[in-house]
Amino acid sequence: MNKPLVLPLVIAALLFSTAACSNSSTVNTSNKVTEYKEVQVPKADMQVSDAQVSLEKPEFTTKSVASFDEPWAMTALPSTTNKSPQLLVTQKTGELFIVDTATGSKTQVGGVPEVAYGGQGGLGDIILAPDFATSNAVYLSYAEAGMGSESNTFGAKVIKATLAGLGTNAPMLQSITPIWEQFPKVTGQGHYSHRLLFSPDGRYLYISSGERQDKEPAQDMSMNLGKIIRLHADGSVPKDNPFVSDSNNIASQFWTMGNRNVLGIRFDENGRLWANEMGPKGGDEFNLIEKGKNYGWPIVSNGRNYSGTPIPDHDTRPEFEMPKITWTPVISPSSLSLYTAGSHNDFPALQGNFLISGLSSKALIVVSVDEDNSATERYRYDMGERIRSVMAVDGQVWALEDGDGGQLLRLMPK
Repeated sequence: MNKPLVLPLVIAALLFSTAACSNSSTVNTSNKVTEYKEVQVPKADMQVSDAQVSLEKPEFTTKSVASFDEPWAMTALPSTTNKSPQLLVTQKTGELFIVDTATGSKTQVGGVPEVAYGGQGGLGDIILAPDFATSNAVYLSYAEAGMGSESNTFGAKVIKATLAGLGTNAPMLQSITPIWEQFPKVTGQGHYSHRLLFSPDGRYLYISSGERQDKEPAQDMSMNLGKIIRLHADGSVPKDNPFVSDSNNIASQFWTMGNRNVLGIRFDENGRLWANEMGPKGGDEFNLIEKGKNYGWPIVSNGRNYSGTPIPDHDTRPEFEMPKITWTPVISPSSLSLYTAGSHNDFPALQGNFLISGLSSKALIVVSVDEDNSATERYRYDMGERIRSVMAVDGQVWALEDGDGGQLLRLMPK
């Protein structure tokens, strides 16, 4: 079905206001903030002239292709000329599907490991290996429970597997190989992060590792929680990682530290690595990810603790890397993709821009980055539902709604 969208009048550059915190890059700042699971983005109440509204802002409708129960991530299989793409879609409850976007048919993939479903945990991200064309290898992340007396503890795990039986009614994951896991496993089922990304040259695997809502691990060199991890495709540690140490194998994995809950990570056209990060009460972040940098959590944040107690702002501690954008009220960023034209070019005005899916904001947020490493929210679209994932592939844009009955949508240019 086609569902028209009501587009907001104001591009994000006009939403910059006097910040409650002192960071000049804060967007849509309000003195009243609420927990990210509950906050809604308010309607703009300012009057804006026609000249102030960008004429480039693309408009679109959405076409529903399929529906899922708690979908979490998606990736596209290599495309065939003039054929609609096939997508791999994960459900948090532990299912993996191949979706024919031409017909909406779903084929379940067997052999998925048992996942620890609950809270924010379950089956997570999926990406193709750089040599997928010859190996049929994929990488998946999921939440895993501890064993025996540790069965009430949980942590993210990343595996490599062969996707066998493509084109049949019984595809299967085979030859499963462990690649990485969070250490230590802890109680609670939040902030796994576990987003996966290969570098453009295919040499390095990046993994976002959440701090599991425990805060302090993000600054602890003996734990790989609250970090962004950089590995070779086989899980081994590159010798040029910033914290390589013969006496600390855990720290050798780190690319950055001081991260809270990174749910989107992507390279831009110039090879710079960017990530979005969920803040506490306020202070969602868009960060340029650079080797060896410390992003400050939980010592600094442009949000507050859920109890309402303050946290020092980023600019009070210059030794920590400052975000390029922060959002208060939060947008609850849940994924990150980069729009580039391919055999399609549905939205030429978005070329080289990042797309962020929003949960509590029920929005699709477009962010542009500049040569000077600055970033700006360019557009925001009201999607009407929580958006769990957005993916630009081959010049088309796909979005996954969150929760039971979440629809896979194609964004159709007007």
